[in-house]
Amino acid sequence: MEKTVSILKKLLFAYIVTAVLLMILSFALYKMQLQEGTVRIGIIVIYVISCFFAGFIAGKTEVKRQFLWGLLIGVLYFVVLLVISLLVKHSVQDVMGKGVTTFFICAGSGMLGGMLS
Repeated sequence: MEKTVSILKKLLFAYIVTAVLLMILSFALYKMQLQEGTVRIGIIVIYVISCFFAGFIAGKTEVKRQFLWGLLIGVLYFVVLLVISLLVKHSVQDVMGKGVTTFFICAGSGMLGGMLS
């Protein structure tokens, strides 16, 4: 039970970082009239930063197999994104087009954060 709470705290941290960075990106979009391609790159960078830092923190709190804890955080981050996307879009096909790439971005960033912790 303690591990579950610990993982949920790290996942919450990742989503708080995501929320803050998305607010900054939306402000930049509002002020600078960014193009769609730039916004998409910004969203990918936000995924990387959020999963990396959550994986880094997960690796710091665990003694063994830090990369696996980081990977777990990245995968769970993606699962929450997937569920929210499915609830909003009501279609698996819309989500799965870019879902595989997003999965590897989130999982890899979390694992890298765990490895470097």
